[in-house]
Amino acid sequence: NNPTAEIWQDDTLTAPHWREENGGLKRFDFAIANPPFSFKSWTSGLTPDKDEFGRFEFGIPPTKNGDYAFLLHLLTSLKSKGKGAIILPHGVLFRGNAEADIRRTLLKQGVIKGIIGLPANLFYGTGIPACIIVLDKEHAAGRVGIFMIDASKGFIKDGNKNRLRSRDINKIVVTFNHQLEESGYARMVSLSEIAKNDYNLNIPRYIDSSEPEDLHDLHAHLNGGIPKSDIDALEAYWQVFPHLRADLFASGEQDGYCRALVDTKAVRSSILSHPEFIDFSENSLGVFHNWQDAHRPRLMGLNVGDDPKALIRDLSEDLLTRFTDAPLLDKYAIYQILMDFWAETMQDDLYLIVQDGWQIGSVLRRLLPTQDKNGKKVYKETHDFEYKKVRYKADLIPPALIIARYFSAEQATVDKWQAEQDAYKAELESLTEEHGGDEGLLSEVTSDAGKVTKGLLKKRLKELEGTPDDDEELQILTEYQRLSDLEAQASQGNKAALAELDAKVFAHYAKLDVEAIKTLVVEDKWLTILVGRVQNEIERVTQTLANRIQILEERYAEPLPQIVDEVATLSGQVDEHLRKMGLKW
Repeated sequence: NNPTAEIWQDDTLTAPHWREENGGLKRFDFAIANPPFSFKSWTSGLTPDKDEFGRFEFGIPPTKNGDYAFLLHLLTSLKSKGKGAIILPHGVLFRGNAEADIRRTLLKQGVIKGIIGLPANLFYGTGIPACIIVLDKEHAAGRVGIFMIDASKGFIKDGNKNRLRSRDINKIVVTFNHQLEESGYARMVSLSEIAKNDYNLNIPRYIDSSEPEDLHDLHAHLNGGIPKSDIDALEAYWQVFPHLRADLFASGEQDGYCRALVDTKAVRSSILSHPEFIDFSENSLGVFHNWQDAHRPRLMGLNVGDDPKALIRDLSEDLLTRFTDAPLLDKYAIYQILMDFWAETMQDDLYLIVQDGWQIGSVLRRLLPTQDKNGKKVYKETHDFEYKKVRYKADLIPPALIIARYFSAEQATVDKWQAEQDAYKAELESLTEEHGGDEGLLSEVTSDAGKVTKGLLKKRLKELEGTPDDDEELQILTEYQRLSDLEAQASQGNKAALAELDAKVFAHYAKLDVEAIKTLVVEDKWLTILVGRVQNEIERVTQTLANRIQILEERYAEPLPQIVDEVATLSGQVDEHLRKMGLKW
């Protein structure tokens, strides 16, 4: 809610802009910084041991590395209860000498509240990983620990860089603000533990975020059977599907080992059709349907002037809360489904509605073409449909939604004609592939461009008039003509049906009232898509379980003695074949 900003280009360390009337640094309740990493000429124009602002009382950073200079500047710029955050390379957490002395002093003073490790390759100009150091003067005196987060694994590839997703940012913020400890991700590290590590803050010393190794059981490789310990490791699934385990595995011949009851290829289908998974799917979707029901009135009641950002904040936070205790599902994965849909579709829709009202859904924009360098007409925007040779764009409601709700029968007719046209076209292509070429029966009706033409076909059929009916060329040409005529008829039918459908859709936009628009947008466009994506996420849980079971079954399917016997048998067969061929070795 700060509508103005002051932006100045200068050297923060040698000529800070924010000063008090007495010349000292201006102090703030909150400040953030993203300085250049490992800035080598930070002392240019500056004498650190005689700094007029007293920024280096905790120590002077190395001459060739200004990371801590910016941190100390930020710290000095905070009021006595001020808080700040600064992005720096990971080296500030563990480098020695002068930086180690500064780090030790800062920790003993209690001004560092937390450290958040970020993924590598986030920032332009560098691929190294960075971290956020959170400063807090207010509670420094009583601070007994540092809250650390290793968020280095949460990102998505975006071109040649990495990017934090909405789910990653939300998890970092919620985890830090509520000091939520999570194995492999976040924990409160006592200052005494840090002191034992000589005040080294390297995050992997305190948080092990590495993936556990997938260990092989040598006894199972030698004697067969699936280790019971590997199946027990899937306990989170068995708690939700208590009878599924017994349907997939039975006790093996040896204690501690099991045998598979379902073929590897049938594991996924067995899980999907299992009553316990069906209940799990329905219950999980039920949580999402309850969220929809709770927010549907607000979505339907959107008015001009409403705040879309406030809406998505409330929607997303409530979705996170509702899925917090949902078994097996990652609440942040569900959250990301909503945030992705918000970014790609819903956000633009909301801004249209709160600016122009729901009636914008009945508006069609006529698209005007421009000319490319060759004088050809081109359209800068994609069009939703064409009516009477004019292209139209619907910004809020695409024609597919209107067709699905009001003109499904007409669409079925279009699909029928299209299917017929595709079928005849496929038969023509098959006929051409079989009888085309220089020596083929279609060679006489094929143009220099390699295509059968109607003119050549008509001419050749006339030449063959009066030839015996069993003439093979005549039969092929006649069949090609028949299929071509049928394909043309289907094409004409398709065009006519599509033109009729487009005309009805075009006319229907003007008939849409506000209630119809709300239904099309909220129910058909937003909620239907979200339900489908949540359903996919639920099935992904099944795929994860099925993949793991398949790995275990395939890993121990053939014990080593059996493989050795098979190799010996095959080797003997090869030797016998070589002897029969008269070869000696």
